[in-house]
Amino acid sequence: MTAQETTLRARDLMERDLITVSPETRILDIHRLFTEEEIHGAPVVGEDGEVRGVLSSLDLLRIVQDAVDHGAATTSSSYFRDQLPYSGPDWTDMPEDFQDRMQSLTAEDAMTKDIVMVTPETSVSEIAKTMLEHHIHRVLVGDDRVLIGVITSFDLLRVVAG
Repeated sequence: MTAQETTLRARDLMERDLITVSPETRILDIHRLFTEEEIHGAPVVGEDGEVRGVLSSLDLLRIVQDAVDHGAATTSSSYFRDQLPYSGPDWTDMPEDFQDRMQSLTAEDAMTKDIVMVTPETSVSEIAKTMLEHHIHRVLVGDDRVLIGVITSFDLLRVVAG
């Protein structure tokens, strides 16, 4: 067998049993899903089956911070910036409409729209290079924005650990 024949490909290590969300899924429901499933991200897939974006825990934190900061602009408190060391926002001092804003936010509002996708035939070394180049922890596997799997940095670590 040649080295080329033994090269691991995306199809060999991708996770096929995927948890996805729709663009209309509420942020609060996504947070609950991430917590219950103990995951840190999910592809956002439209009704047509095409990937629209990716949503990570960091994206959730950003959208909540944006919602808080939007309210902070109208009050004297700056929930995140003035707390050293950082201990989180002061939940007792939130703007009155914060809960309403959180109820209306969806995956489409928070997702990263720049999709990094590889084909099932992409080699593990190319996947690692792609992750490093884009500073990401997961790549989608598919063809023409149709999702068939996901590979995370943990999947690559399993390969290295043998």
